[in-house]
Amino acid sequence: MKTEIVDASPAGIERAASLLDSGELVALPTETVYGLAADALDSNAVARIFAAKERPSFDPLILHLPGLDWLDRLTTASGDPLVQALAAAFWPGPLTLVLPRRPVIPDIVASGLPTVALRMSAHPVFRAVLDRHARPVAAPSANRFGRISPTTAAHVLEELDGRIPLILDGGPCAIGLESTVIAVHDGTLELLRAGPISTDAFAAHAPVFCTMAGAAIKAPGQLASHYAPRTPLQLLTHVAQADSWPAPPNTGLLAWSRSARPRQFSAMEILTPRNDPAEAAARLFAAMRRLDALGLDLIVAEPPPPSGLGAAILDRLKKASAPR
Repeated sequence: MKTEIVDASPAGIERAASLLDSGELVALPTETVYGLAADALDSNAVARIFAAKERPSFDPLILHLPGLDWLDRLTTASGDPLVQALAAAFWPGPLTLVLPRRPVIPDIVASGLPTVALRMSAHPVFRAVLDRHARPVAAPSANRFGRISPTTAAHVLEELDGRIPLILDGGPCAIGLESTVIAVHDGTLELLRAGPISTDAFAAHAPVFCTMAGAAIKAPGQLASHYAPRTPLQLLTHVAQADSWPAPPNTGLLAWSRSARPRQFSAMEILTPRNDPAEAAARLFAAMRRLDALGLDLIVAEPPPPSGLGAAILDRLKKASAPR
């Protein structure tokens, strides 16, 4: 199969939607990362996502809504005042809600679970394709399973060249981290995956609690090892540790914010020269990819501040450094 990158012009949007109509896969930009989209109500199309990504069937997918009118068609919790409040406050945007599903959703989308992960992207290109397709799509990150998420069309091509027919190029993703995933339970909120929306933002709506490590998978992005480069990655305990850390030969540093590279490192990528977590999030996966392409023996990462968006970045680095 030849994989083609096309601009997000009206003609490109029409071509992407036509492929979705016919049960094919298309990589689309979102505000978080690029997603690999298929018609969510077509089991055969969704099966192509799992095959292209080499994704295990036990890991559920996020389903993207064309509009709020689809909420009642897909979940039995659409009338819940808390669900309505969260949708009004955070959609379109980088929030995924895990809710009880209706039978119309194929088992393969939800990996057999009684719930489904729902989101509405704010990216204008993604929304234009869904407006034209007029049906929800399943769209996990457009990379092979467990690998670094793609934030440009070129990243998608590196991962899925020859596996999908089309990549719609909408430029670099603005946020660069996958959505925050929240499950709604009888007036409380369970944080299943840290993301661009911090837990503090939900405090006005309901109490929030976090899933314990090692709990059963309820939503995408919960596996211990994920978002990983091919090169082994080790996470330092604090930023200053890099200056005196006895790095083995041929080691790269994924630095948080610094002006000089410690001499013991062979290469360095800086996440945020301005010490800005939003800048770091947008640069994280691309910086990991550049270090991964250098043929290093090890990548060492400095930790971000542990609060706010830094907590989501730290989550990705912990999973990237976990045993595989």
